[in-house]
Amino acid sequence: QVQLVESGGGLVQPGGSLRLSCAASESIFSFYVMGWYRQAPGKQRELVASITITGNRNYRDSVKGRFCISRDNAKNTVYLQMDSLRSEDTAVYYCNGGGLGGSWGQGTQVTVSS
Repeated sequence: QVQLVESGGGLVQPGGSLRLSCAASESIFSFYVMGWYRQAPGKQRELVASITITGNRNYRDSVKGRFCISRDNAKNTVYLQMDSLRSEDTAVYYCNGGGLGGSWGQGTQVTVSS
């Protein structure tokens, strides 16, 4: 199974930015769709953004205009650029390849707080 490793999380003030990276152990061409999910304490895991192999992107409403997902097939890496961060964006962010039944990373903590 393809291994996914996230990085780039941390503590940031409201209004700040972070860039998450997800490095895959094999070619991400094996995944038609890759996505970023997040899970806040006491809440269900939710899809934040996804990108298909053809470059089609989808975002949950609360992050539209603030987050941008991209993929670099040559580097087997998917990114999530997060700008104008809010406290409600605080969560563990997970990289996913292939949907809910696919491959998952271990997660990276994002904390937005002053």
